[in-house]
Amino acid sequence: METSIGLVAETKDGERRVALDPSAVAQLTRGGARVLVQAGAGLGAGFDDADYKESGAHVVPDAADAWAADVVVKVKEPQPPEWTHFRPGLRLFCYLHLAAEPALTRALQDAGVEAHAFETVSDRHGLPLLAPMSEIAGRAAAIMGAAALAKGNGTLLGGAAGVPPARVVVLGLGVAGTMAARGARGMDAEVLGVDVDLHRLWTAHQAGTVTGTLASSPQSVAEAVAGADLVVGAALVPGARAPIVVTEEMVAAMRPGSVVVDLAIDQGGCIETARPTSHSDPTYLAHGVLHYCVTNVPGQYPRTASRALSAAVTPYLRLLVADPADQRLAGSLNVAGGDVVHPAVAEALASGGGAA
Repeated sequence: METSIGLVAETKDGERRVALDPSAVAQLTRGGARVLVQAGAGLGAGFDDADYKESGAHVVPDAADAWAADVVVKVKEPQPPEWTHFRPGLRLFCYLHLAAEPALTRALQDAGVEAHAFETVSDRHGLPLLAPMSEIAGRAAAIMGAAALAKGNGTLLGGAAGVPPARVVVLGLGVAGTMAARGARGMDAEVLGVDVDLHRLWTAHQAGTVTGTLASSPQSVAEAVAGADLVVGAALVPGARAPIVVTEEMVAAMRPGSVVVDLAIDQGGCIETARPTSHSDPTYLAHGVLHYCVTNVPGQYPRTASRALSAAVTPYLRLLVADPADQRLAGSLNVAGGDVVHPAVAEALASGGGAA
């Protein structure tokens, strides 16, 4: 029996990505799938409806038509107006970040949706569907942080003759943190990398990604943050709520006009004073510190991000269509049969971590 795949347009504020580009759709249709693309779904990323038609897709006029497919693929977690499309038997594949989304979790459970999350797919190399967006978010963090710092205390990351460069502290040297550190170093900032993994710190220092390293502890983080111009939070626990690494007291001790960028905000944030913001209203002040906590940072680079995400997602989507129980999809299933089935997500929600 032919499986239908629905590609829906994103509705989150400022989100211009699309989960599949036309070349991915062509692969899926050649494999026997019927792909229903909501009209205009790819326009924000530079892909028009004609591109999808040439790839073998059926372009449908309304969101409801695409949501009626057997499998729905999208980028960001469904927004409340989209919950009306939930139904028993629907298989959903997207970024969900349910540890920070208790209301969405309940909606998925109540409707009987089988919900698979990009961010909890894992393989021997790590998190293959999170990594490409983490790379883009990390690169963007340096750019957004530099821009916010100009509006804050007016410090240029690279300094100038006779003026020292800005001090940047990056918390967590995974994919996002490493790219943020590289970006800040590329602008000649002084960059301190903080992590619990000493080998990761050694590797980053040897590669020149950072100018210094620090083993993470509450006291060491407090000292580093107090002297920073820009703090980038990139601490992650797959599927779970992000750990709080920077407390409100630490933020209050920072100099007025300094900046924090929390890349873990999708998972609740690793900076205690962080709260979700949007592309239309990206920053706010707390204790005199400018906060940038946009929950879909890569969405402002939709062409690059869509192509990178599509390339990563397509092989797993083909597996999902062929056999949802395939072991290569292990860890992707978050909600099934009305229950939260991913252990880390279930633990985070049970402990109240999803209330952030």
